[in-house]
Amino acid sequence: MPDGESIAGYRLTGRSRAGETGTWTDAVTPDGGRGGVLWIDPGVLVDPGARDRVVAEVTADRRLTRGGVAGLVPITDLVAARGQVWLLTARPGTPSLAELMRATASGPVPDAGSAATILVETAQTLLAVHSAGLVHGALHAGTVVIADDGTALLAERGLVPALRGAHASVERDLAAWASLARGLAAAWAAGDQQAARLFDRAAATATTHGMGAARDALVNGRDLLPSGFATRERLVQTIQWWSASAVPTGQPPHLPPSPQGVDTGEVVTLLYVPAGAGERPAHPAAETGQAPPAATTPAGGEMRFGPGVPADTTAAQIWRAGREQPTVAAAERLAAPRRRRRRRGGFVGSAVLFALILLAAAFLWFQRGVPLSVTAVQVRQPKAAGCDTTVNVVGVLTTNGSAGQVSYEWLLSKQKPIKHTDAVPSGRSSHEVTLEWDVSGHGTRKLTARLRVLSPVGASGAPIEDAATFTYKC
Repeated sequence: MPDGESIAGYRLTGRSRAGETGTWTDAVTPDGGRGGVLWIDPGVLVDPGARDRVVAEVTADRRLTRGGVAGLVPITDLVAARGQVWLLTARPGTPSLAELMRATASGPVPDAGSAATILVETAQTLLAVHSAGLVHGALHAGTVVIADDGTALLAERGLVPALRGAHASVERDLAAWASLARGLAAAWAAGDQQAARLFDRAAATATTHGMGAARDALVNGRDLLPSGFATRERLVQTIQWWSASAVPTGQPPHLPPSPQGVDTGEVVTLLYVPAGAGERPAHPAAETGQAPPAATTPAGGEMRFGPGVPADTTAAQIWRAGREQPTVAAAERLAAPRRRRRRRGGFVGSAVLFALILLAAAFLWFQRGVPLSVTAVQVRQPKAAGCDTTVNVVGVLTTNGSAGQVSYEWLLSKQKPIKHTDAVPSGRSSHEVTLEWDVSGHGTRKLTARLRVLSPVGASGAPIEDAATFTYKC
């Protein structure tokens, strides 16, 4: 795309790269911030239902972000005009990790600690994605975007399987992360044998014991990494060199057709649904056809390291203290289904049982003194309702496993909020809440139940909420 042209209020800067599903171009958002535009190749949208599947994946990403999941490129909108589709993001889509890995052949090379921070963050994000019942489907160095501060963000999550109508699995994500770990070991830890072995061990752990165990392996081996690596200084230096050099100016294999002359009134959001449905319009302009304003990344919605950054972010705690790792590892090992194995006598069985008891004890012990926090909310979709009935709405709060009290409210269509306070016991990573909603009357209408957590609030201070919609017909 030529420099200076715009789509839906995003002014393109001309810095482009080939993505997995189209072309990424850096842009200036309507409020003057830095954003990105992914032009989705029309050739991959020919499959019937592909566009609807893409809308569903983008909507799921936005729900994850609103629920407090960090580590995904924040999406502002998905728009269409004259048969073309663009994904608008609140962060640039460059540089990708692949670009940085190629650029270090002639520029400064980040240290093994830089690779470790990227691997831990991508693992943490994949854990959140998998916990929500989703997958990435095309994880590699080209779909990992590195922000100016060195934060690793996953891009194009779910788009490849959505466009191809193909099945994607958690196992494929695990294998892809393991390949990423080995690639970073070869590129940025070639001269550090201890770190290279650590990455290889984490890669093997991912495919055999899961993502949580792989992340724990990295955290437990942080003493093998260069001192001060958590500040990301080497990685940030590489990004600054990359930005100032001629590296970003290379053109991708194919550029999208120029949107010049497209009336902004013809640009429509694909995320807009009628009022009363679960997902709200991406922005008020969705109803007017005007250019959408840029979304801003919620404060505290990012996992960062380094001076001046709050010390209580999830990722920072993982590196600095490792306190959360035994609890997470214990929970995952206790909850994960185990394959049946042949046992060599009663001694082995007793040892396994004893180890499980120790893990459970460690989990409960570590949770003492750690305040309760809610990391995500999900409202399950109720079934359609008939005349004068009671609808059971179920919400699930994902927590850190500590004990405490959680206050929340149900926001029902055209009704006053219904507030509750529950006591949450320790040792559980989820808490289920229910609502019995009596509905009556004649006609057909869509009703929405929104669940919002009032306390404890997230690190960003933004509400953690989710909603589900059902149809009442009488």
